[in-house]
Amino acid sequence: MGIDQARANRIFLPETYAEGVPYELFRELRAEAPVCWVEEPAVGPWPAGPGYWAVLRHADVKYVLRTPELFSSHLGATQIRDPGTTADLDFARTMMLNQDPPDHSRLRRAVAAAFTPRALRELTVDIERRAAELVAGIAPSGEVDIVPLAADLPVWTLARILGVPEQDRQLLVDWSNRVIGYQDPDHARSSTADPSRLTAMGRDALGHRPADLTAPDGRPLDPRSRAALADMFAYAHALAEQPPPGSMVARMREAGLSAAEFETMFFLFAVAGNETLRNGLPGALYSLLTHPEQYRLLRRRPELTGSAVDELLRFWPPVIEFRRTATRDLVLAGRPIAGGDKVVVYHASANRDGTVFPDPDRLDLTRTPNDHVSFGHGPHFCVGAQLARIQMAAMLRRIVAAWPEPEPAPGPPPPRLVSNFQNGLKELRVRR
Repeated sequence: MGIDQARANRIFLPETYAEGVPYELFRELRAEAPVCWVEEPAVGPWPAGPGYWAVLRHADVKYVLRTPELFSSHLGATQIRDPGTTADLDFARTMMLNQDPPDHSRLRRAVAAAFTPRALRELTVDIERRAAELVAGIAPSGEVDIVPLAADLPVWTLARILGVPEQDRQLLVDWSNRVIGYQDPDHARSSTADPSRLTAMGRDALGHRPADLTAPDGRPLDPRSRAALADMFAYAHALAEQPPPGSMVARMREAGLSAAEFETMFFLFAVAGNETLRNGLPGALYSLLTHPEQYRLLRRRPELTGSAVDELLRFWPPVIEFRRTATRDLVLAGRPIAGGDKVVVYHASANRDGTVFPDPDRLDLTRTPNDHVSFGHGPHFCVGAQLARIQMAAMLRRIVAAWPEPEPAPGPPPPRLVSNFQNGLKELRVRR
């Protein structure tokens, strides 16, 4: 069945998501063409791309994610936009996120020890204490912006895991903003770390930050390239010279990773390790505030926190999509796909598939089972998923217990991140 190409292209355009995730459009496309062709028009300074196949149904999304022999993370990496140069692609391919088994499995084993049940139990005590401190530090009435409050916990936790000193935590925020928010002018050049508060290692890293984000050929510098993140990699290598015992950086050194593998593993944790929850927590709170009956239910029944976390992740998926590349000619949902074509799975669409989730547009904190794909599926299922759940549950319990009837502050809807990859809020003012 033919579809209006301009309508399908809307799911690629970053400005679409500045207005909200287009769930109605996803629903229509799932019914009309659940695997459909999407063009990549030029966006601002970023050139047009060759286009891709969008995968929108829950079953098809899971099939793509669990079949790396057909849909590779390695061939073209996992972002819709192709890396700018062959060197950028080669560098991206060293990242665990952008590898297929068995290489992916080797790298995953190198960091899995940080997420064992025992390690998570030890972290949980400190996470609960930190969440309590954050919520207790807020005035009992008035307005508060939830976004920086929510960002603090995952960044604090990540710094502890990596071994980043407390003084340098804000560097993690800037690196994440620049990588994830490169399509958003408020985030693309993020520089919020105060040099006077950084360690000597942090101040030295700032000296490596590129002043010019333009590549030699005049195109924008790839925000995920070694050149664009020279300051982050300089910091990572400096930290690795004397890593805190037991830290993730120490484990990376002990695992015998190559220099490029070490850099991209640090990149993965420094960015993805906090950005998903930085977007997920404000999204979860906003979802509850706009469904006050569900907020009251969670307040009455805190034992629902576990199912609430999964439902909120389904309802507000922090990651909108991920890319794969077809390894050969194949057919998916009746569509012929050529080897080498981009194939992009939309978590946000799969999570609202009515064939899997009854009344999918309804927020239901008692929903079970809840087969959402917000943490992915298959060999790339998020290694830090349980840690993310622990942090979200800790913040939700504290906020709901402390604030009887909060509501969004008067005014326009909260501003959203301009991104076709991350589903985030830039501000969420709440009145208590």
